Amino acid sequence: MISELRNKFNSEFNENTYQEFLNYLNSMLKFPADFRVCETPMFLSDDFKKELLSACDNITNQLCDENFLKSSVNAIPKNLIVPNDTKHPIFLSLDFAITQDENQFIPKLIELQGFPTLYGYQIYLDKAIRKYFHIPDGFTAYFNNYNYSSYVEKLRQIIIGNENPENVILLEIQPEFQKTRIDFAAMEELIGIKSVCITDVIKRGKNLFYKSDSKEIPIKRIYNRVIFDELIRKDIKSDFSLLDDVDVHWVGHPNWFFKISKFTLPQLKGKYVPECYFLNQLDKYPDDLSQFVLKPLFSFAGLGVDVDVTKKKLDLISDPDNYILQQKVEYAPVIKTPDDYSKVEIRMMYLWEENASKPELVLNLIRTSKGKMMGVDFNKNKTWVGSSVAYHKD
Repeated sequence: MISELRNKFNSEFNENTYQEFLNYLNSMLKFPADFRVCETPMFLSDDFKKELLSACDNITNQLCDENFLKSSVNAIPKNLIVPNDTKHPIFLSLDFAITQDENQFIPKLIELQGFPTLYGYQIYLDKAIRKYFHIPDGFTAYFNNYNYSSYVEKLRQIIIGNENPENVILLEIQPEFQKTRIDFAAMEELIGIKSVCITDVIKRGKNLFYKSDSKEIPIKRIYNRVIFDELIRKDIKSDFSLLDDVDVHWVGHPNWFFKISKFTLPQLKGKYVPECYFLNQLDKYPDDLSQFVLKPLFSFAGLGVDVDVTKKKLDLISDPDNYILQQKVEYAPVIKTPDDYSKVEIRMMYLWEENASKPELVLNLIRTSKGKMMGVDFNKNKTWVGSSVAYHKD
């Protein structure tokens, strides 16, 4: 990326400052970060930023196509359709692996979701990084001229709308135990909404309530962080079901967790999209299965992904309609670190206002790795890996 900034950052880095940074980050909100935070952010070159934005436009144009939006309903399991759907998602994330073609870095789409990610936490991370590390003037983590104040106001408009914040909740399953709980704390701090466990929601007819200081508070809008995969895996029992027809406004309708997901990948085309197939639609397997990864359609956070695919494994799958085969991408060595290069995934984060014709890019996050895959299990005892943010010239 930008080699002079990388060399400067690395030469100025010291472990004590990093530990002070972590202590500060973990004290900013009522919960700490329950995942590894990388020693360094990333600095995007102008050329790669241009390529990345081109990839984003290519993908979002396909997602905005009317035929795609209509057909996306087929992604929802018939027994999990939630009433009162919306015409598009409110939150959209595109995950790109950074690969290399000769001397040029190329983003390749590996995941996407119509579901919220760390929209609150990332701006606290940005503040903490800027407090302890030198980020050059004119560099930002935001897009489309957003800054801290305008971004928070946009979040408030989209999530709270015209309601009183006490009538808007962040809905989760045991939010205080989730790995992303620091993001829930960030949202409470930024826009004043409380995190409520789905088992604590009270349902009367079509109306929902939650208790605060022994008082029942009506729920008018739900910022949804519940996913069906976890509900089913943990066999969560509650008076209120996501499938109920209730008088609330979904901010991030649950159906879009399915409608823009791994199910979407085989439908997308172009130079920024690896080959991808529905397993049940293949007449024969690709010749070299070592070049493919097997992914379950409706899992979350990498659960069930198999990077060592064989014909025997595929033949043993009893429900092939729930899997995709995706061409592997070779991550480029991107971030120079004291002992090796880190590989990078960058998540481009969008907000899609209800009456807007297309989503708006607002922010990003990155994950770095030195292992076989992204994630904690593949990066044990490694440094300069984990989550961070990418900065670019405004």
